[in-house]
Amino acid sequence: MERGLIWLPLLALFIWLTWNGWKEYQKVEGYRIWSEQFDKAKYDIYSVLGYKDKIITWGEPTAQGIKDLQTFSLKDVQDIRLLVGDRIIDWDNSVNQGKASLEFQLIEQQEPIRIPFTDSTLASQWGQYLLSLLSAV
Repeated sequence: MERGLIWLPLLALFIWLTWNGWKEYQKVEGYRIWSEQFDKAKYDIYSVLGYKDKIITWGEPTAQGIKDLQTFSLKDVQDIRLLVGDRIIDWDNSVNQGKASLEFQLIEQQEPIRIPFTDSTLASQWGQYLLSLLSAV
């Protein structure tokens, strides 16, 4: 009886881990299917991002698919900045302290668009890539 009581929490933990793993698998599989339409795409737990033909599309990954999809043209972007927390960070000095995001200031829009990233290095690489495309537009 005592051994059964010891194993019961471990069984509950295993069931919980399996359920969370299945939900994460569904998110990644939904992203994989969604990302096939783009030239370049990224996935992390905060957001998905896709780029094709000067159009940036981003949203939130869920087990049911990508939610809150938003799209804007790179032609409408005035500036791209890397933020960690609320601080603007230099592209070459990205630090992994705080939540990173790319901020897009559009020409005809007051409020900037922020796309969250889990890793500031990845955000910096994406920002530099999009800046190079922006300068070519």
